[in-house]
Amino acid sequence: MRLARRLRSTSYIAALCLLLSCTWLTVFITQNMFGSSKTYYPRLQPDKVREDRLTATMSSVKDRLNEIGDSGKNRTGKHKVTSGSFDLEHVLLTKEKNNPTTETLSPAAGGAPTKHSYADQQVANMLTELTKRNEKFLVIKKQDSYLKFLRNDRKLKKRKGFGLPVYRNYKGYSNWEKFHMGIDQYALYDPADPAIGGLLRDLSTLPIVDVEQKKGGTQLKLIFIFNDEGHALFKPMRFSRETETLINHFYFSDFERHTAEIAAFHLDRLLGFYRIPPTAGRVVNITHDIKRLATNKLAKTFFISPANNICFHGTCSYYCDTNHAICGNPDTIEGSFAAFLPPSRIVPRQTWRNPWSRSYSKHRKAYWEVYDDLCEKIRYKPLYSSGRRLLDIMDMHIFDFLTGNLDRHHYETIEVYGNNTFLLHFDNGRGFGRQMHDEMSILAPITQCCLIRHSTFVKLGKLYSGPDKLSDMMRTSLSADDLTPILTDLHLKALDRRVNKILVVIVGCLQTKNYTDVIVDDHL
Repeated sequence: MRLARRLRSTSYIAALCLLLSCTWLTVFITQNMFGSSKTYYPRLQPDKVREDRLTATMSSVKDRLNEIGDSGKNRTGKHKVTSGSFDLEHVLLTKEKNNPTTETLSPAAGGAPTKHSYADQQVANMLTELTKRNEKFLVIKKQDSYLKFLRNDRKLKKRKGFGLPVYRNYKGYSNWEKFHMGIDQYALYDPADPAIGGLLRDLSTLPIVDVEQKKGGTQLKLIFIFNDEGHALFKPMRFSRETETLINHFYFSDFERHTAEIAAFHLDRLLGFYRIPPTAGRVVNITHDIKRLATNKLAKTFFISPANNICFHGTCSYYCDTNHAICGNPDTIEGSFAAFLPPSRIVPRQTWRNPWSRSYSKHRKAYWEVYDDLCEKIRYKPLYSSGRRLLDIMDMHIFDFLTGNLDRHHYETIEVYGNNTFLLHFDNGRGFGRQMHDEMSILAPITQCCLIRHSTFVKLGKLYSGPDKLSDMMRTSLSADDLTPILTDLHLKALDRRVNKILVVIVGCLQTKNYTDVIVDDHL
């Protein structure tokens, strides 16, 4: 009985194999005799398959590029792509220039192509429509330069806030003292104050007479003291200009960039915020400016690397060891010098948690990353229901989006001014990490609240409309720093692209809400 059952099973298997063999043979004969639209590749030729597929992909990309333009040219003015001229770099650059969200149409010339690389027809229509509805609401004179526009805006909305009471009867002589005396309720400094330019020169030239390591933090920072008793926070060079944040690294494990601190100050000034202390770049000699003046504890961390460069690592909670040492070339190193604010014992500051802070965990997300109702939960709380605080948070995240900074867990205010004052934009070292990536989640407060300050919106609209681009003005501003160039061209171009994307978010908000509810004028 068992034997018969086994024989029957074996016969079924043999019949199935015969059927499959016949089917394969039929397909093979049909393919070779009559042709087919689908190609069957032999299993023993994987390289041939990959090569043909790559050729097909390249052909489709070339066809797409050639479809873009007229009369044998694409929008960039280049001739059609042929097999001889095709390369990956050309494709990436052309794709960036011809992205559908970056059409070369600008309201600066009534929709005519301009030199602006990043523009959007929806944004152009929005600006035109807002101007039609209320000419006084959106005043952008296209012929004016951005800096002239910024000066006029500052004069128009000039509000004299009271200064720090502790400096009321104080007479300062050095530039850092004048900087402290100029702090008021609405800004850290007046851009027209000549002491600010003098302070930037002092940061990059004055002799260093003492050094100590700053307490706290995950990375090494030093405090330098100059011969005029001014103090500056020093962040050393960790990367070259071209080195980007690794895509598999979390934002909280990335090193801080000295160039990001310098660029952040210049961007803050161009946006008319004036919420970042003056910051300048400088080359220091590790032996003369640091080791000679270091405490015993800091001096013990110095060593000579296998490449005969002088290195040190200091002491901190995470990245202060031989594997994360700061090394000279052979004994000089670049760094950012940020001017100190008045000591907290005489001008106390208050620290606040950012509602849109990230979780700083590898395994969980913050509330706002999962749910989109955070704005409704906080906007009626006393801190945010009145006054300028919520609009200041929008400004802060717009600034962080432009720089690409994800590391904004807290912010500070000057205590004596209460809640009716600006937010200090400290710690920008994790900005400008990725040139071709725009982290849209940084704009979560704007997308969830559909809110932006009127003056900030008008500035972005002016930068969009031209004639000046933010990238060009940043390049000019940064050229005054001793460490120029500070940012690569791709980082500068990213600023123009991100201005456009912020305005696109506002376009989406205006599709469901009244423009006076989205763009709020608090006369600041």
